[in-house]
Amino acid sequence: MSASLDAISPGALTSPPVAERAQPRRFAPLRRLRDPALAIIFPTLVLVFWHLATYGRKYSLIPPPTEVARALYDLAFGGIYDDAYSRTLHVHLLASLSRVYGGFVIAAILALPLGLMIGRLSIMRRLLDPTLQVLRPIPVTAWLPLSMIIFGLGPRSAFFLVCLGAFYPILINTIFGVRSVDLRLFEAASMLGCRSTAQFHRVVLPASLPAIFTGLRLGLGFAWVVIVVGEMTGVPTGLGAIIIEARQLSRTEIVICGMIVIGIAGFISDRIVLLLGKRLLQWSPNFA
Repeated sequence: MSASLDAISPGALTSPPVAERAQPRRFAPLRRLRDPALAIIFPTLVLVFWHLATYGRKYSLIPPPTEVARALYDLAFGGIYDDAYSRTLHVHLLASLSRVYGGFVIAAILALPLGLMIGRLSIMRRLLDPTLQVLRPIPVTAWLPLSMIIFGLGPRSAFFLVCLGAFYPILINTIFGVRSVDLRLFEAASMLGCRSTAQFHRVVLPASLPAIFTGLRLGLGFAWVVIVVGEMTGVPTGLGAIIIEARQLSRTEIVICGMIVIGIAGFISDRIVLLLGKRLLQWSPNFA
C-alpha cells in the first residue's frame, strides 16, 4: 500500500481531472454571452409590455413599438413616409454631436484647472467655492431665457447650456479627487526628494485621475441630458430640435425616436470615455 502511494506524484493528488479542467474551456463562450443575454432581458420585457399596452388602439397617444421602429427606419434611411423627417437622422445627429462634444470640451477646459486649484489651494477654495455652490443647484432650464438674451437665438446658446450642464460634475469630482489624495503619498514623495510644485505633477494629478475620469463620464452624460434644453434656443437642426418640433405636431413616434437615438449616442459616448479611462488607468483599482 505504501509503495503504491509513493508511486503517485504530489501533482496528481492536487491537480483536477482532465474532464474538470476541460469543462471551463467548454463553457467559456457561454459565460461570455451571459452578460449580453442578461442585458437584453429587461428591454425585451419593456417592449412586450409596451406592445401589449398600445397594440390595436387607434386613438392612443403612445404609438406601438412597431410604428416607432418604422419611423426610426424612415428617419434614418427614408422610403416609408417621405415627409420632412425622412432621411434626416444624420443631419440632426451630427448637429447634436457637435454641440454636445463642443460644450463638453469647453466645460472640461474650464472645470479641470479650476477644480485642481480649488482642491489644492485653500485661498482659491475660500474665494470661489461658496459662489459655485450657490450657482450649482440652479437648473439648466432656468438659464434658458438668460442664455437667449445674452447669446441670442441659435447654436451659441445651445453650446452655453450644454457646457453648463457638463461643468459642475467635472468640477465637483475634480475637487473631490484632489482633496482625497492620501497624505502618506506626500510624505513618501518628500522622502524621495519630490517637494513643492513637483508634488502636484507627480502625486496630486496621478492620484486624482480616477475621480477626474468619473467626473468626465458624468459631465458627458449630463451634456446629453441637457441637449434637448440646449436645442430649444431656436436651432433648426438637432435631436432636441426635432423632439420639440415633433411634440408640437403631435408626432409622438418621432419624439420617441429622438429619445432612443439620444440614449444610444450617450451610451456609446460613455463607453468611449470608459475605455479611454481603463486604458490610461490600468494601475488604478478604483476606476471601473
